[in-house]
Amino acid sequence: MEIVEAPPGWPVNEAEALAVQDELRTRVVLDEPGPQVGTGPVTGVDVAYDDERDVVAAAAVVLDAATLTVVEEATAIGRVTFPYVPGLLAFRELPTVLAALASLTSDPGLVVCDGYGRAHPRRFGLASHLGVLTGLPVLGVAKNPFVFTYAEPGQSRGDFAALVADDGEEVGRALRTQHGVKPVFVSAGHRVTLESACAHALHLARDFRVPESTRRADALCRRALREVSGRA
Repeated sequence: MEIVEAPPGWPVNEAEALAVQDELRTRVVLDEPGPQVGTGPVTGVDVAYDDERDVVAAAAVVLDAATLTVVEEATAIGRVTFPYVPGLLAFRELPTVLAALASLTSDPGLVVCDGYGRAHPRRFGLASHLGVLTGLPVLGVAKNPFVFTYAEPGQSRGDFAALVADDGEEVGRALRTQHGVKPVFVSAGHRVTLESACAHALHLARDFRVPESTRRADALCRRALREVSGRA
């Protein structure tokens, strides 16, 4: 399998990455509702790392949003060329994620990231960055909160509480996707509202805590990483 390298001009340090975030976040669109819930394709993307070899595996899994059945899968393997810096993980992951998405032959539709969009210290997490670069509607569903405060949501499926920034902005929601199970953390990325992002996340998490799109992409990227590590 071809190893994906970062494109020419891709940031290689924190200062360069922060400048890119400052530039691109002005292009985020948050006043479009996004696709109708339960219709069309929805694509989960996720990555897995081999830190010893500085290798990252990315997966993109397209589901039929109505049935949550798999339509298409794609993977890519890349080199990690950016250091680990909280808040800048997109610069480690996106070249390989973009390669996986580019390998798809079908329309990805709505994209769901295992990470953040607006719920980010600079309001430009992975989901927003991916959305701006591709033009696709993207939302983020994270397993853990980042730096924002929230009240514990109710115990029923669909209950939520706001993720609140220091300035009082609601940047995301802690969403209970299964009764009595700890919440996930949803934020809008690009071309989708927070309300719509939560509705999509709840629909996709029909049987489990995390969206089916994320579950499938997580399993696929881990499998791809095991295969490439076994050949190394």
